[in-house]
Amino acid sequence: MARVFNFSAGPSMLPETVLKKAGAEILDYRGSGQSVMEMSHRSKEYEEIIHGAEALLREIMGVPANYKVLFLQGGASSQFAMVPLNLFAKSKRADFIHTGTWSGKAISEAKRYGAVRVVASSEDKNFSYIPATDKGIFDAQADYAHITTNNTIEGTRFRTLPDTGTVPLVADMSSNILSQVYDINKFGLIYAGAQKNIGPAGLTVVIIRQDLLGHQQDCTPTMFNYKIQAENGSMYNTPPCYAIYIAKLVFEWVKELGGVAAMEAVNSKKAALLYDFLDNSKLFKSPVATDARSLMNIPFSAPSDDLNGAFVKEADKAGMVNLKGHRSVGGMRASIYNAMPLAGVQKLVAFMAEFEKKNLK
Repeated sequence: MARVFNFSAGPSMLPETVLKKAGAEILDYRGSGQSVMEMSHRSKEYEEIIHGAEALLREIMGVPANYKVLFLQGGASSQFAMVPLNLFAKSKRADFIHTGTWSGKAISEAKRYGAVRVVASSEDKNFSYIPATDKGIFDAQADYAHITTNNTIEGTRFRTLPDTGTVPLVADMSSNILSQVYDINKFGLIYAGAQKNIGPAGLTVVIIRQDLLGHQQDCTPTMFNYKIQAENGSMYNTPPCYAIYIAKLVFEWVKELGGVAAMEAVNSKKAALLYDFLDNSKLFKSPVATDARSLMNIPFSAPSDDLNGAFVKEADKAGMVNLKGHRSVGGMRASIYNAMPLAGVQKLVAFMAEFEKKNLK
Protein backbone atom coordinates (compact mmCIF):
# COMPACT_ATOMS: atom_id res chain seq x y z
CA MET A 1 0.00 0.00 0.00
CA ALA A 2 1.26 3.48 -0.84
CA ARG A 3 2.08 5.80 2.06
CA VAL A 4 -0.59 8.36 2.90
CA PHE A 5 -0.26 12.01 3.80
CA ASN A 6 -0.89 12.00 7.54
CA PHE A 7 -2.32 15.32 8.76
CA SER A 8 -2.65 14.12 12.35
CA ALA A 9 -1.93 16.52 15.21
CA GLY A 10 0.20 13.77 16.74
CA PRO A 11 1.66 11.28 16.51
CA SER A 12 2.55 12.78 13.18
CA MET A 13 4.45 11.97 10.03
CA LEU A 14 8.16 11.21 10.25
CA PRO A 15 10.56 12.03 7.41
CA GLU A 16 10.66 9.12 4.98
CA THR A 17 14.47 9.18 4.91
CA VAL A 18 14.49 8.78 8.69
CA LEU A 19 12.16 5.79 8.53
CA LYS A 20 14.26 4.16 5.83
CA LYS A 21 17.47 4.65 7.78
CA ALA A 22 15.89 3.28 10.94
CA GLY A 23 14.54 0.34 8.97
CA ALA A 24 17.98 -0.45 7.57
CA GLU A 25 19.41 -0.46 11.11
CA ILE A 26 16.53 -2.21 12.85
CA LEU A 27 18.24 -5.61 13.18
CA ASP A 28 21.86 -4.55 13.29
CA TYR A 29 22.83 -1.08 14.44
CA ARG A 30 26.09 -0.24 12.72
CA GLY A 31 27.70 -3.62 13.14
CA SER A 32 26.75 -4.08 16.78
CA GLY A 33 24.70 -7.18 15.96
CA GLN A 34 21.69 -5.81 17.81
CA SER A 35 18.86 -3.35 17.49
CA VAL A 36 18.89 -0.05 19.37
CA MET A 37 15.74 -1.38 21.07
CA GLU A 38 17.81 -4.19 22.56
CA MET A 39 21.06 -2.56 23.60
CA SER A 40 21.96 -1.42 27.09
CA HIS A 41 21.56 2.28 27.70
CA ARG A 42 24.92 2.09 29.48
CA SER A 43 26.69 0.66 26.45
CA LYS A 44 29.26 2.60 24.45
CA GLU A 45 27.04 2.38 21.36
CA TYR A 46 24.05 3.91 23.12
CA GLU A 47 26.05 6.60 24.87
CA GLU A 48 27.18 7.75 21.42
CA ILE A 49 23.52 7.93 20.35
CA ILE A 50 22.24 10.00 23.27
CA HIS A 51 25.27 12.28 23.37
CA GLY A 52 25.06 12.70 19.61
CA ALA A 53 21.36 13.57 19.84
CA GLU A 54 22.08 16.25 22.42
CA ALA A 55 24.94 17.72 20.41
CA LEU A 56 22.81 17.90 17.27
CA LEU A 57 19.88 19.51 19.05
CA ARG A 58 22.19 22.09 20.61
CA GLU A 59 23.61 22.85 17.17
CA ILE A 60 20.38 23.19 15.21
CA MET A 61 18.55 25.14 17.93
CA GLY A 62 21.53 27.22 19.03
CA VAL A 63 21.29 26.08 22.66
CA PRO A 64 23.83 28.00 24.77
CA ALA A 65 26.30 26.22 27.06
CA ASN A 66 24.54 27.45 30.21
CA TYR A 67 21.45 25.39 29.39
CA LYS A 68 20.94 21.70 30.07
CA VAL A 69 19.22 19.45 27.53
CA LEU A 70 17.18 16.63 29.04
CA PHE A 71 15.53 13.65 27.34
CA LEU A 72 12.66 12.61 29.61
CA GLN A 73 9.54 10.46 29.65
CA GLY A 74 5.94 11.25 30.52
CA GLY A 75 5.01 13.54 27.64
CA ALA A 76 4.55 17.29 27.85
CA SER A 77 1.66 16.69 30.25
CA SER A 78 4.09 15.57 32.95
CA GLN A 79 5.84 18.92 32.56
CA PHE A 80 2.68 20.65 33.73
CA ALA A 81 3.65 19.30 37.18
CA MET A 82 7.43 19.19 36.83
CA VAL A 83 7.71 22.90 36.04
CA PRO A 84 5.99 24.18 39.21
CA LEU A 85 7.55 21.47 41.37
CA ASN A 86 11.00 22.63 40.29
CA LEU A 87 10.50 26.36 39.73
CA PHE A 88 8.20 27.37 42.58
CA ALA A 89 11.26 28.26 44.62
CA LYS A 90 10.74 31.75 46.04
CA SER A 91 7.33 33.41 45.81
CA LYS A 92 5.55 30.24 44.66
CA ARG A 93 3.68 32.43 42.19
CA ALA A 94 3.46 32.11 38.40
CA ASP A 95 1.84 34.09 35.60
CA PHE A 96 0.18 32.35 32.66
CA ILE A 97 -1.07 33.51 29.29
CA HIS A 98 -4.11 31.35 28.56
CA THR A 99 -4.45 30.61 24.84
CA GLY A 100 -6.13 27.22 24.61
CA THR A 101 -6.69 23.70 25.81
CA TRP A 102 -3.10 22.89 26.71
CA SER A 103 -2.36 26.11 28.55
CA GLY A 104 -5.57 25.43 30.47
CA LYS A 105 -4.28 22.03 31.55
CA ALA A 106 -0.94 23.55 32.55
CA ILE A 107 -2.76 26.18 34.64
CA SER A 108 -4.89 23.58 36.42
CA GLU A 109 -1.87 21.47 37.33
CA ALA A 110 0.27 24.40 38.50
CA LYS A 111 -2.49 25.46 40.90
CA ARG A 112 -1.79 22.30 42.90
CA TYR A 113 1.63 23.62 43.90
CA GLY A 114 1.37 27.41 44.17
CA ALA A 115 -0.48 30.59 43.24
CA VAL A 116 -1.36 30.98 39.57
CA ARG A 117 -2.49 34.18 37.89
CA VAL A 118 -3.85 34.36 34.34
CA VAL A 119 -2.52 37.70 33.11
CA ALA A 120 -4.06 37.49 29.63
CA SER A 121 -6.50 35.18 27.89
CA SER A 122 -8.17 34.70 24.52
CA GLU A 123 -10.95 32.52 25.92
CA ASP A 124 -13.52 35.26 25.23
CA LYS A 125 -13.29 34.49 21.50
CA ASN A 126 -12.81 30.73 21.66
CA PHE A 127 -9.01 31.12 21.68
CA SER A 128 -8.99 32.37 18.11
CA TYR A 129 -6.32 34.99 18.74
CA ILE A 130 -3.24 35.69 20.87
CA PRO A 131 -3.88 38.35 23.53
CA ALA A 132 -1.65 41.42 23.58
CA THR A 133 0.65 41.85 26.58
CA ASP A 134 3.19 44.29 27.89
CA LYS A 135 5.93 43.99 30.47
CA GLY A 136 3.91 45.79 33.11
CA ILE A 137 1.27 43.08 33.48
CA PHE A 138 3.75 40.50 34.77
CA ASP A 139 4.49 40.00 38.46
CA ALA A 140 8.17 40.90 38.90
CA GLN A 141 8.33 38.54 41.89
CA ALA A 142 6.81 35.54 40.08
CA ASP A 143 8.95 32.43 39.87
CA TYR A 144 8.11 32.09 36.18
CA ALA A 145 5.73 33.10 33.39
CA HIS A 146 4.29 30.44 31.10
CA ILE A 147 3.14 30.42 27.48
CA THR A 148 2.20 27.80 24.90
CA THR A 149 4.05 28.98 21.80
CA ASN A 150 1.76 27.15 19.37
CA ASN A 151 -1.76 25.98 20.13
CA THR A 152 -2.27 22.62 18.46
CA ILE A 153 -6.03 22.48 18.79
CA GLU A 154 -6.93 26.11 18.20
CA GLY A 155 -4.39 26.81 15.44
CA THR A 156 -2.74 29.93 16.87
CA ARG A 157 0.84 30.87 17.70
CA PHE A 158 2.82 33.63 19.36
CA ARG A 159 4.46 35.66 16.63
CA THR A 160 6.21 37.80 19.23
CA LEU A 161 7.36 36.53 22.61
CA PRO A 162 6.07 38.45 25.65
CA ASP A 163 8.56 40.59 27.54
CA THR A 164 8.61 39.19 31.08
CA GLY A 165 11.58 41.18 32.27
CA THR A 166 13.74 39.19 34.68
CA VAL A 167 11.04 36.58 35.27
CA PRO A 168 11.99 33.28 33.56
CA LEU A 169 9.82 32.58 30.54
CA VAL A 170 8.66 28.96 30.35
CA ALA A 171 7.34 27.68 27.02
CA ASP A 172 5.40 24.61 26.04
CA MET A 173 6.82 24.25 22.54
CA SER A 174 5.41 20.78 21.86
CA SER A 175 3.78 21.51 18.52
CA ASN A 176 6.25 23.91 16.95
CA ILE A 177 9.71 23.08 18.23
CA LEU A 178 12.22 22.95 15.33
CA SER A 179 9.68 24.62 13.02
CA GLN A 180 10.94 28.19 13.40
CA VAL A 181 13.97 29.94 14.82
CA TYR A 182 13.92 31.02 18.47
CA ASP A 183 16.53 32.81 20.56
CA ILE A 184 16.93 30.30 23.39
CA ASN A 185 18.36 32.99 25.64
CA LYS A 186 14.88 34.49 25.90
CA PHE A 187 13.62 31.42 27.77
CA GLY A 188 14.27 30.01 31.18
CA LEU A 189 12.84 26.64 30.21
CA ILE A 190 11.43 25.01 27.08
CA TYR A 191 9.63 21.68 27.00
CA ALA A 192 8.20 19.69 24.11
CA GLY A 193 6.59 16.32 23.57
CA ALA A 194 8.34 14.56 20.71
CA GLN A 195 5.44 13.20 18.71
CA LYS A 196 4.95 16.17 16.39
CA ASN A 197 8.31 17.47 15.13
CA ILE A 198 10.93 15.36 16.92
CA GLY A 199 10.05 11.68 16.78
CA PRO A 200 7.76 9.00 18.19
CA ALA A 201 5.60 9.43 21.27
CA GLY A 202 7.26 8.56 24.57
CA LEU A 203 10.01 11.17 24.60
CA THR A 204 9.93 14.70 26.01
CA VAL A 205 12.70 17.24 25.47
CA VAL A 206 13.43 19.82 28.17
CA ILE A 207 15.88 22.70 27.72
CA ILE A 208 16.51 24.45 31.04
CA ARG A 209 18.82 27.27 32.10
CA GLN A 210 21.25 25.95 34.68
CA ASP A 211 20.50 28.55 37.34
CA LEU A 212 16.95 27.17 37.54
CA LEU A 213 18.20 23.77 38.68
CA GLY A 214 18.30 22.75 42.32
CA HIS A 215 15.32 24.73 43.63
CA GLN A 216 12.79 21.89 43.67
CA GLN A 217 10.17 21.60 46.39
CA ASP A 218 10.76 18.96 49.07
CA CYS A 219 7.81 16.92 47.82
CA THR A 220 9.24 16.62 44.30
CA PRO A 221 9.55 12.96 43.27
CA THR A 222 13.08 11.95 42.35
CA MET A 223 12.08 11.23 38.75
CA PHE A 224 10.55 14.71 38.51
CA ASN A 225 13.66 16.49 39.77
CA TYR A 226 15.37 18.36 36.92
CA LYS A 227 18.63 18.55 38.89
CA ILE A 228 18.75 14.77 39.35
CA GLN A 229 17.98 14.21 35.68
CA ALA A 230 20.67 16.70 34.62
CA GLU A 231 23.29 15.20 36.93
CA ASN A 232 22.59 11.77 35.47
CA GLY A 233 22.61 12.82 31.82
CA SER A 234 18.91 11.94 31.39
CA MET A 235 19.73 8.38 32.46
CA TYR A 236 18.72 8.26 36.11
CA ASN A 237 16.64 5.30 34.94
CA THR A 238 16.39 3.63 31.54
CA PRO A 239 15.48 6.40 29.09
CA PRO A 240 13.17 5.96 26.05
CA CYS A 241 16.14 4.65 24.09
CA TYR A 242 14.60 4.03 20.68
CA ALA A 243 12.65 7.30 20.70
CA ILE A 244 15.90 9.18 21.38
CA TYR A 245 17.58 7.30 18.54
CA ILE A 246 14.82 8.32 16.12
CA ALA A 247 15.03 11.89 17.42
CA LYS A 248 18.75 11.89 16.61
CA LEU A 249 17.95 10.84 13.04
CA VAL A 250 15.38 13.63 12.79
CA PHE A 251 17.92 16.17 14.08
CA GLU A 252 20.35 14.95 11.39
CA TRP A 253 17.61 15.38 8.79
CA VAL A 254 16.90 18.95 9.89
CA LYS A 255 20.60 19.76 9.79
CA GLU A 256 20.97 18.31 6.30
CA LEU A 257 18.05 20.45 5.08
CA GLY A 258 19.91 23.56 6.21
CA GLY A 259 18.84 23.79 9.84
CA VAL A 260 15.83 25.30 11.57
CA ALA A 261 15.96 28.52 9.51
CA ALA A 262 15.63 26.51 6.29
CA MET A 263 12.85 24.46 7.90
CA GLU A 264 10.99 27.66 8.80
CA ALA A 265 11.16 28.85 5.19
CA VAL A 266 9.62 25.59 3.96
CA ASN A 267 6.94 25.69 6.67
CA SER A 268 6.03 29.28 5.78
CA LYS A 269 5.61 28.27 2.14
CA LYS A 270 3.38 25.31 3.03
CA ALA A 271 1.21 27.35 5.37
CA ALA A 272 0.88 30.25 2.91
CA LEU A 273 -0.37 27.87 0.24
CA LEU A 274 -3.19 26.60 2.44
CA TYR A 275 -4.07 29.97 3.98
CA ASP A 276 -4.17 31.61 0.55
CA PHE A 277 -6.70 29.05 -0.58
CA LEU A 278 -8.81 29.49 2.56
CA ASP A 279 -8.79 33.27 2.23
CA ASN A 280 -10.20 33.01 -1.29
CA SER A 281 -12.53 30.08 -0.76
CA LYS A 282 -16.28 30.44 -1.00
CA LEU A 283 -16.88 27.22 0.95
CA PHE A 284 -14.15 26.82 3.55
CA LYS A 285 -13.38 29.26 6.34
CA SER A 286 -10.61 29.65 8.92
CA PRO A 287 -11.67 30.64 12.47
CA VAL A 288 -8.25 32.05 13.42
CA ALA A 289 -7.28 35.72 13.54
CA THR A 290 -4.96 36.47 10.63
CA ASP A 291 -2.12 37.77 12.80
CA ALA A 292 -2.17 34.69 15.03
CA ARG A 293 -2.17 31.91 12.45
CA SER A 294 -0.11 28.83 13.20
CA LEU A 295 2.42 27.45 10.74
CA MET A 296 1.79 23.95 12.06
CA ASN A 297 -1.92 23.43 12.77
CA ILE A 298 -4.56 24.92 10.48
CA PRO A 299 -8.22 24.47 11.44
CA PHE A 300 -10.93 25.15 8.87
CA SER A 301 -14.53 24.20 8.22
CA ALA A 302 -17.30 23.97 5.67
CA PRO A 303 -20.79 25.44 6.31
CA SER A 304 -22.31 22.25 7.78
CA ASP A 305 -21.40 19.18 9.79
CA ASP A 306 -22.58 17.01 6.91
CA LEU A 307 -20.14 18.68 4.53
CA ASN A 308 -17.34 18.45 7.09
CA GLY A 309 -18.00 14.75 7.53
CA ALA A 310 -18.11 14.15 3.80
CA PHE A 311 -14.86 16.04 3.31
CA VAL A 312 -12.99 14.01 5.92
CA LYS A 313 -14.33 10.73 4.53
CA GLU A 314 -13.50 11.54 0.92
CA ALA A 315 -10.06 12.90 1.81
CA ASP A 316 -9.28 9.69 3.66
CA LYS A 317 -10.13 7.66 0.57
CA ALA A 318 -7.85 9.94 -1.45
CA GLY A 319 -4.87 9.20 0.82
CA MET A 320 -5.06 12.21 3.14
CA VAL A 321 -5.82 10.96 6.64
CA ASN A 322 -6.57 12.38 10.08
CA LEU A 323 -8.08 15.65 8.88
CA LYS A 324 -10.98 15.62 11.34
CA GLY A 325 -10.83 18.60 13.69
CA HIS A 326 -10.53 18.30 17.44
CA ARG A 327 -13.86 17.57 19.10
CA SER A 328 -13.77 20.90 20.97
CA VAL A 329 -13.45 22.88 17.72
CA GLY A 330 -15.07 20.71 15.07
CA GLY A 331 -14.59 20.98 11.34
CA MET A 332 -11.19 19.98 10.00
CA ARG A 333 -7.59 20.52 11.00
CA ALA A 334 -4.53 20.08 8.82
CA SER A 335 -1.40 19.59 10.88
CA ILE A 336 1.51 20.29 8.57
CA TYR A 337 4.52 19.63 10.75
CA ASN A 338 8.11 19.59 9.52
CA ALA A 339 7.88 16.13 7.97
CA MET A 340 4.81 16.98 5.89
CA PRO A 341 6.19 17.62 2.39
CA LEU A 342 5.02 20.50 0.22
CA ALA A 343 3.48 17.90 -2.09
CA GLY A 344 1.09 16.89 0.70
CA VAL A 345 -0.23 20.42 1.10
CA GLN A 346 -0.47 20.84 -2.65
CA LYS A 347 -2.55 17.67 -2.87
CA LEU A 348 -4.79 18.85 -0.04
CA VAL A 349 -5.41 22.25 -1.63
CA ALA A 350 -6.20 20.65 -5.00
CA PHE A 351 -8.63 18.28 -3.27
CA MET A 352 -10.27 21.18 -1.41
CA ALA A 353 -10.73 23.08 -4.66
CA GLU A 354 -12.40 20.08 -6.30
CA PHE A 355 -14.59 19.46 -3.25
CA GLU A 356 -15.65 23.11 -3.27
CA LYS A 357 -16.50 22.96 -6.94
CA LYS A 358 -18.73 19.92 -6.36
CA ASN A 359 -20.50 21.20 -3.26
CA LEU A 360 -20.79 24.96 -3.62
CA LYS A 361 -24.40 26.04 -3.90
